Amino acid sequence: MAARNGTAPCRFGGEASRWQNHMSESELLDALEAVTDEASFIRFAQALLVERRRSLLLPLGPDGFRGAWANDSIEGFLDAALAWAEDADFGARPGPQSSHPWQLFASFLWAGRSYE
Repeated sequence: MAARNGTAPCRFGGEASRWQNHMSESELLDALEAVTDEASFIRFAQALLVERRRSLLLPLGPDGFRGAWANDSIEGFLDAALAWAEDADFGARPGPQSSHPWQLFASFLWAGRSYE
């Protein structure tokens, strides 16, 4: 897979390798809040992918989560993301909605991780 716009593919090569170390919840949230364009969205998505892969190594908790991940299937992930989009009017509530479409999509992915 070829790199686009100076970023490496999402397969843990190049740019993605910097996310291989564990990121704290606050660092992931910082990465989410830093999304303003395609490149920063890709960095966030790479970090989320690393966190997801690491969560698969964790036992299922009493709350049904693996780490911060409540949704283990693509159906559950998309259902949660869509529920967040409907409940929060795609980020307008509790307000204010981001003016960056890349950040809105990053928030959609973030919600798919654990929104119930």
